[in-house]
Amino acid sequence: MFSSDPVVRVKDATIFQDSNSVLTDLSFDIEKGEFTYLVGRTGSGKSSLLKTLYADLPLRLGDINVAGFNIREMKIHQVPLLRRKIGIIFQDFQLFPDRTVGENLTFVMRATGWKESSKMKACLAEVLMKVGLGSVEKKMPHQLSGGEQQRVVIARALINEPLILIADEPTGNLDPEVSNGIMKLFQQINKSGTAILMATHSYGLIKRFPARVLKCEEGKIFDSSKDSFELKNDEDI
Repeated sequence: MFSSDPVVRVKDATIFQDSNSVLTDLSFDIEKGEFTYLVGRTGSGKSSLLKTLYADLPLRLGDINVAGFNIREMKIHQVPLLRRKIGIIFQDFQLFPDRTVGENLTFVMRATGWKESSKMKACLAEVLMKVGLGSVEKKMPHQLSGGEQQRVVIARALINEPLILIADEPTGNLDPEVSNGIMKLFQQINKSGTAILMATHSYGLIKRFPARVLKCEEGKIFDSSKDSFELKNDEDI
């Protein structure tokens, strides 16, 4: 049955990095199909929040529900099930350098329970076409540009048709023109119904591709859908 619940629901949560609380009393929702930026200065808690959402850091206080999973109550064996429902995109690509693009993507399919080689082959072709890279399956990561590698990472994140993509500084290592191309790709993915939560330091991207903004500042989160705040330049966010 179709659920209208938010894909992310955070209620009275405190986010920890080691034994230090970095964000306190957080409450916000991200609806299905919504595009949201996450901003904040280095050390403001952005990455810790993202890691808590995909269960890389434990949640000790409050409640977070992501794609139907209760993060605080989930058991360790449920983490792979959660990560089949979400796509995670990192700034530094994290592709296996000694495997082809096709082998990188197939590895993720096998790791998340795919068995039939014909279905894997069809999915591989489909996700590469979606990111505009129909002909790179047999190439090694080092043969691709930075922008192409990031597109492969996005293709990898789309394999299990996630409800949400969580992207941590996905354009941080790319030049402005390539970043624009990646943002246009994110917009296409978002229009097809996938929610996106994207951490960024780039005020320019937010200006060019406006959307809701969550700002981490002084241990709290401010939400542009209900709070008023200014984003001045890249150093501020």
